[in-house]
Formats: sequence, structure tokens, C-alpha cells
Amino acid sequence: MATITTDQGATYAAVLGFGSYRPSRVIPNADIVDAIDSSDEWIQQRSGIRQRRFATAEETVQVMSVAAARKAIERAGIEPQQIDCVIVATVTHLLQTPAIATAIAYELGTDAPAAFDISAACAGFCHGLALADQMVRGGAARYSLVIGVERLSDLTDMEDRGTAFIFADGAGAAIIGPSDTPGIGPVVWGSDGEQFDLIRQKEDWRDIVAMDRPVLPYLTMQGNPVFRWASFTMAKVAQQALDKAGISAEDLDVFVPHQANMRIIDAMARAMKLPERVVIARDIADQGNTSAASIPLALDRMIDEGQAKTGDTALLIAFGAGLSYAAQVIAVP
Repeated sequence: MATITTDQGATYAAVLGFGSYRPSRVIPNADIVDAIDSSDEWIQQRSGIRQRRFATAEETVQVMSVAAARKAIERAGIEPQQIDCVIVATVTHLLQTPAIATAIAYELGTDAPAAFDISAACAGFCHGLALADQMVRGGAARYSLVIGVERLSDLTDMEDRGTAFIFADGAGAAIIGPSDTPGIGPVVWGSDGEQFDLIRQKEDWRDIVAMDRPVLPYLTMQGNPVFRWASFTMAKVAQQALDKAGISAEDLDVFVPHQANMRIIDAMARAMKLPERVVIARDIADQGNTSAASIPLALDRMIDEGQAKTGDTALLIAFGAGLSYAAQVIAVP
């Protein structure tokens, strides 16, 4: 029997640089409230959101992704040609095929890397980060680019009181590469398919095509069940991620949860008994919920504003449609 040669990767992997792109249109609550018979006060109490970003027609999934990726590449100190894999987490690239990752890789000037999309909704970036970490340490890639990007405004019913004020657009990116020290902890990920219908695309594409006047399918969400599930389940997942990384909440410097809802963020922080000195991402107030883009957008902002510093220990955790989830501890680049 022949012996198969296997890859040998780096001993450790780390995030080497983040980048982000925020669309130019700022949409305050005042622009949302009339269509859903609501108020700025109600929206802020319910979600913590004051305003959100919506993309213009020119700010496509590809345009936003390339802009975020270029910043991450520059900050990581590498060249596009060194990237061996491009992973794009999104649910709003509306072509079933081909993957938008291939077009992004080409525009960036990479040298024929593996390129594919993943669909894990709001948990997509953390899923991509876990895959990239394994690739670097397993030898399948030396440098990987992970992008979380969404244009949720395309799929948001602006008359739906339960979702119109929540969703937004943007892109975040990270370069993952070899490191002399551990920079990414073990992932804790999973799904709860029993809750499949809590967040979903409303119509099947086949039903859309059969309509007399086809429209893009909107996203729907059962807010209260999602809130209860996330507040209870995600604190346990967060603790598991800390345990697998061999640290405690006392060792954390930064907490970057998916920017779904300010009340969920606060509930998780209380359940985890985070020390007061831990800086918590609250990007949702001005950005809205950008699904797969929310974690890299939030952390990149914290880095830019000095709230997260090089070498800080950060816990990332996300959850979304499926219901899928993922969490890991990283060292801030």
C-alpha cells in the first residue's frame, strides 16, 4: 500500500490584520419610523440602534468586500499574490453561482487562490475564521483572506415592524497567517436546526419566479424567541470557547459579540460575569445589524479608536439563521 504524503502547516495561526468598509448612506431612525408606525425611542429601547448604514447602488457586495480586503492586506503587511485562499461569508450575494469570492480574488490581484462563499448567516465570519485557522495550521494555505459582507437592505421589508429597523450593510475582512505564538483559539460551533424557521428568507426562489410580479424575497425574524434563545444559549457557548482556549473571563480584554441587539449583548455580558474593565463592542448603535460583517466591522472600529490594542485577548461570538453559531478567542493584531 502506498504512503500518502500530507501537508505540514504552521504551528500557530493568527489574525494579522483587519479591514472594513462602511457604506456612505446613513439612515437615522427618523427615516424608518413612519413606515412601521414606530418611534426613535421605541427602536432604541428595543435594539439600541440609533442609525444604520445602507449601501448605494454602486456599493455592491464586491465593491465593499474589495475595499475592506485591501485595508486588511495592507495592515497585515503582505501582498495579494501571497493569499492562498479567499473565503466570503454572505447571504446577500444573489447569484446562486458562481461564488463572489472568485471575482473578489481576481479584482484584488491574487494569484489563482482557492475561493469560495459560505452561508452561515450572522455566524459566517466566525465560521470562515475557523476554516482559515485550520487551513494555515494544516498546510492548505499560508495566508487566507476571510470576508464578512452583506447588503441586507436589498432583502429588508421596510414596512415590517420586526425587521425594518434592524438590518444594514457593510463589509469586514481579516488576513489569517502563520504566527510564532498562538493567535486563534479552538472554535466552538454548532447549530440548532429545531429553530430553523426563526430567522429565514420568507419565500422560496421558485415561489418568487411563479409570482405575477416577482420581488426579492424578504428576510423574516421571530424576534422574541431569538432573543430568548441567544441570551440563554450564547453565554454557555462563550464559556465553552474560553474553556477550550484555556482562559477565563478575567483574562479577557475585549468582547466582540455579533451586533444583533444591544439587549442581547448586555444579557450575555451579565451571564458571563465579565469584569468591568473588559471593553464590549457596541457598534450596532450606529451601524445596525450587518449579519456576517458585524464582528469584523465592530472589532476594526475598536482597533481604530484605540479600544482594542495589539496583543489584547478578544472573545468573538456570533449566532444567526439556522440557528447557527460559532465562537473563538483571538489575539488582536
